Amino acid sequence: MGFRRRRSPAQQPLEHRLLLTATFCLLAGGAVMVYSASSARTLLEGHGDGTAYLIKYVAYGVIGLGVMHLVANHLQLAWVQRFTPVLLGIAFLMLLAVLIPGLGVRVNGARRWLGAGPLQFQPSEVMKLALVLHAASVVAMRPTITRDLRRVFGPVILPAACAMLLIMLQPDMGSALVIAMTLSALLLICGVPVRQMAKFAAIGAGLVAILAILEPYRRARLTSFLNPWADAGGAGFQAVQGQIAIGSGGMFGVGPGQSVQKIFYLPEAHTDFILAVIGEELGAAGIMCLLFLYGMIAYAGLRTAKAAKGVYAKMLAAGLTSLILCQALLNVYAVLGLAPLTGVPLPFISSGSTSLIVLLTSMGLLLNIAGGGSAHLRDVSPRRREEDGEGRDRRRRDGRPRRPGDRHRGRAAG
Repeated sequence: MGFRRRRSPAQQPLEHRLLLTATFCLLAGGAVMVYSASSARTLLEGHGDGTAYLIKYVAYGVIGLGVMHLVANHLQLAWVQRFTPVLLGIAFLMLLAVLIPGLGVRVNGARRWLGAGPLQFQPSEVMKLALVLHAASVVAMRPTITRDLRRVFGPVILPAACAMLLIMLQPDMGSALVIAMTLSALLLICGVPVRQMAKFAAIGAGLVAILAILEPYRRARLTSFLNPWADAGGAGFQAVQGQIAIGSGGMFGVGPGQSVQKIFYLPEAHTDFILAVIGEELGAAGIMCLLFLYGMIAYAGLRTAKAAKGVYAKMLAAGLTSLILCQALLNVYAVLGLAPLTGVPLPFISSGSTSLIVLLTSMGLLLNIAGGGSAHLRDVSPRRREEDGEGRDRRRRDGRPRRPGDRHRGRAAG
């Protein structure tokens, strides 16, 4: 069966409660800041009463919370592991469909969505979760492959590289970087040697730099990152306006709803650059509170991975935690001017339908593991253990199980 009985809230461990608290606080703050960042501009442009993005955020948040509840309380991880190849295949098909004219929806020069009208979703967000599930499953079935990066390349890195290539063709470098960072963190946690990962990361960084230089708009973003004030009215406009917003907020901000940058200057204030609005209205204190909530997720997520029962549950918890944190860090670094602009939404805060639902689903899986949902999960089959060299000393040369005392009787006979 794919479902399990729900545990009462009083029985949940500390990690479960911390994850749930951080998620609800981020969602509440996200609803407030999405409304603050979008209402004034939509009113000035004559697009309704200013609540359109808030209603959208709440609607998709409710859907995501429903999925999170089902996944956290009623889903067996064994069922998730069994159907991961199906999800990965569907995600690849959707990424291919995005590139087909007439199927993929083009917005602002990028073809990243499927659907029609307001019902659109972004397949790259689904691919992020699918690759984490796939990597955790592969490592659980073959734990010894993490001793050498070359053995990880075929089953883990190659599918991720193909997915990143399809995502880059949309183009969407931000999602590709989130995938690369997440899987790198997961492989390091799994035990891949740091020296091998460093060499591989250097090669990957070189390829990313080449791709950025070849594409004009990426090249403009890279040069504007190095010195955004040199072209403050062109390629560096968004980065400069974000820094002005954060600088205007000071320590405690100008007050909720009082941001000026969000109305006249800051593009994508309710999505990619919502952190700049938080900095202007709530100041450095607001940003520190936000980072503290992500720190709670990091602490509880890694503790969940450490305490989880089974290799699959451990790797999955580590991967899901890395996915949320890597996306958050990439957004924060871009807004603060510490990384090039990538168009990555801030987890649980930014307005975005697919991202919000996928991240809440990921949190549901993490809550499932924190609540002990992996108790009856078998990570590695007996046949796979024999292939990986585990359990060989438990059998005799004729293949039958070794009984207590066989080794001593064999020595006596010799």
